[in-house]
Amino acid sequence: MTIQVKKMPRVPVHGVLLLDKPVGWSSNDALIKAKRLLNALKAGHTGTLDPFATGLLPLCFGEATKFSQDLLEADKTYQTVVHLGVSTNTGDTEGEVLQTLPVEVTVTQIEEVLGQFRGDILQVPPMYSALKRDGKPLYEYARAGITLEREARPVTIYLLEFVSYEAPFLTLNVRCSKGTYIRVLGEDIGNALGCGAHLNALRRTHVGHLLLENTVTLEALTAMDESQRAQLLAPVDALLSSFPEVLLSDDLARRFLQGQRLALGKEEVQIPEQFGRVRVYRESNRQLLGSAQLQEYAILAPERLVSTV
Repeated sequence: MTIQVKKMPRVPVHGVLLLDKPVGWSSNDALIKAKRLLNALKAGHTGTLDPFATGLLPLCFGEATKFSQDLLEADKTYQTVVHLGVSTNTGDTEGEVLQTLPVEVTVTQIEEVLGQFRGDILQVPPMYSALKRDGKPLYEYARAGITLEREARPVTIYLLEFVSYEAPFLTLNVRCSKGTYIRVLGEDIGNALGCGAHLNALRRTHVGHLLLENTVTLEALTAMDESQRAQLLAPVDALLSSFPEVLLSDDLARRFLQGQRLALGKEEVQIPEQFGRVRVYRESNRQLLGSAQLQEYAILAPERLVSTV
């Protein structure tokens, strides 16, 4: 006789979980595990970390998934260890070694080369990436032994800080714009030094204003009970805390949730000094209503609305 185990029905869970992704896990596998532990109905992550990388992976649940794009656009900070003298086909430890060269560089030479990569630079995306060409990710072509031409793309390196050098391992702190490949940055630094390189380790420490120090590991999450896991969730507006807030009366809140543009200049509403993205609340109970664009003449245009049912 076959015994069927009844699955617990998924439930609506809303909020943000800051996960410290372990090495060897894909971002999607980590999301699936966390979603199961929270028994959540809907979940998504905010930009992948390669399996060999560790660190801050914000996971969005329920209504928070509506704002995950904001973290995809956010600046990110990493600490990385660059292995000089060894090049791999993936730019990290998971690839096959392509070339090994002697490493005869000084700290002075390293500092000079790092200066070339600060500020606005161009990067050629790696073949081992999820970027798509004709509907197929580049890594599928790479695994088939096919190399395609890729256009260099502009990215910004806001911080490229020398931490230590114990040959052949160079440790750096990097803060960069969206779309930056740290693997490519490591390779390019190695090439500029004349010895090639790949990433030996990569750890993400910041995503926008979110910090690694506030994360939880999958191991710790697994050991908790359901109520403890729920307490770890930051509220939905944790993703919007860097934007000015606008408080609306009950009448304006109702109209806002209907998708109406509001002329705030005609109402008794405290208006932020700068135009742009804002987070919107119902004043009477501090309920998040969503995000909006504050436009010229104090026009509030709804952007993403939160379900208040």
